[in-house]
Amino acid sequence: MSKEGFFGPAAFLYHKRPPTGWSRFEGPLRPRAFDLNRLAPGTDSPWAAPVVLRNAATEIRFWTLPQAMTGLARNADGDQLLFVHEGAGDLFCDFGRIGFEAGDYLYLPRGTMWRLHPNGAARLLMIEATNAHYSLPDKGLLGPHAVFDPALLDTPQMDEAFRTHQDMAGEVAVQIKKRGQVSVATYDYNPLDAVGWHGELAPARLNVRHIRPIMSHRYHVPPSAHTTFLSDRFVVCTFAPRPFETDPGAIKIPFFHNNDDFDEVLFYHAGDFFSRDNIDAGMMTFHPSGFTHGPHPKALQNMLVQKKPATDEYAVMIDTRDPLEVGEGAQAVENPDYVNSWKGT
Repeated sequence: MSKEGFFGPAAFLYHKRPPTGWSRFEGPLRPRAFDLNRLAPGTDSPWAAPVVLRNAATEIRFWTLPQAMTGLARNADGDQLLFVHEGAGDLFCDFGRIGFEAGDYLYLPRGTMWRLHPNGAARLLMIEATNAHYSLPDKGLLGPHAVFDPALLDTPQMDEAFRTHQDMAGEVAVQIKKRGQVSVATYDYNPLDAVGWHGELAPARLNVRHIRPIMSHRYHVPPSAHTTFLSDRFVVCTFAPRPFETDPGAIKIPFFHNNDDFDEVLFYHAGDFFSRDNIDAGMMTFHPSGFTHGPHPKALQNMLVQKKPATDEYAVMIDTRDPLEVGEGAQAVENPDYVNSWKGT
């Protein structure tokens, strides 16, 4: 058990049996799982995407974009982070054009006007830093180039494709979200008509394959070591393939932990999720603070010896300091039996 997630003082307790081995679990505080693949098809507006989870510091949506956006979007509530679960294409914004593909994080500063032009349908996880911004974590003794090299943060370019896009004819509507409400500003021209920019603020792209996880051969590194983006009241972490611990005494599965200060959200992007059972790509788990959780019974069989040398998974974790509320969209695709998935011998 620990304070401030895994950042504060901690105590390590050794149990005879798994601390998640409940025979019954009653009441509103429980592990929850959502199959976001079952959400209804979306529209070309990100603000129509169903809300999965939210609190005063963040809003998490899952957006199925069937085709290129006809207008522009602008978030006046906070910085926007898009994680591309499926699809590829171009992002056009005030700063130019940047290509995107599956596994990309697309960071959009608050107030940026933007539109996505996927080659086909696209599916994206949207994480808003409400009334706040994103920054990169302090990597301490590891140095600024650990986890990922900042040089790999691509920024948009005002290239020929962007200049061609500026000439789109007809009215252009900009859907502006502020305090959860959408207003529309319509132009007789494309307002993405900048011809240059300079400064230290800009949209950026980072792909999960460029992330190099921190690991120790003798100690299971806690999730906080995989922090990719920071906001005021939550963190976004990335789980990427890494070698398993090799010390014979080191556990090779995640900690059981009390999770007393943070709500934990995991979105499963791709691969074989070694600590979970019956969880597939496109699903999301939600473990509110207040009870112990950890690996499933199936994963415990490989606690000290794994069948392969490395993990094979990509997942996005969001840890929030404040309790999250479940949105209507998530409730419609919840697996109510998930709480029982820890039952085992």
